[in-house]
Amino acid sequence: MSKSPRNNAGSDVNPVATVWLLDGRTVSDEQLLPYISWLNPDELQRYQRFLRLERQRQFLLGRILLRFALGNLLDLSPPSISLSERAGHAPVFNGEGTAPGFSLSHSGPWVACAVSAQSSLGLDVELLDRTRDLLALAEQVFDASECALIKGKEGTARIAAFYTLWSMKEARYKLASTSGGDVVPRCITFPHADISIVLCSAQPLADASLRMFDGW
Repeated sequence: MSKSPRNNAGSDVNPVATVWLLDGRTVSDEQLLPYISWLNPDELQRYQRFLRLERQRQFLLGRILLRFALGNLLDLSPPSISLSERAGHAPVFNGEGTAPGFSLSHSGPWVACAVSAQSSLGLDVELLDRTRDLLALAEQVFDASECALIKGKEGTARIAAFYTLWSMKEARYKLASTSGGDVVPRCITFPHADISIVLCSAQPLADASLRMFDGW
């Protein structure tokens, strides 16, 4: 089994990351059927346990996108990539040498996967729901200074600020769960009309790009 991504401080390798974004509305259920064979027995068992079809679909899309992203990064065939399930945690990549960093996220029809050969990652995407009472929700989940920030904005600016802050917290949590609590996260946002996208890394990134998945 591969090791976790190493700390590259002092290395001449400048960490880079790619976020792959997939709109699940662009692929039909019939198109997805052949990809079920990519799942290993544990993944297939988990896939079949989902009661909601939307959640089952999100899981399958996530595993397809993860294998594609890792295959693209490591020059491997996506179906050949071996993963191990961990209850309550992201899967483990089974391979030789240092494992790449990766993180998965989904919201509504959107699925995203971030990968890096040099750094641990935490990624979160959130669908911008313009119908929610964001001020009331902020009071439940944010501290006083964060609530003040949300209250100080109006309209689309308030929506963007709320969901960016929400995604920032989620991405930081995911990064800490994979790299340890002593890591100082470096976080960046990607602009998008329908979702908030925040990527946090254990190492400063020399470059981070957002790419749409069009592998169908």
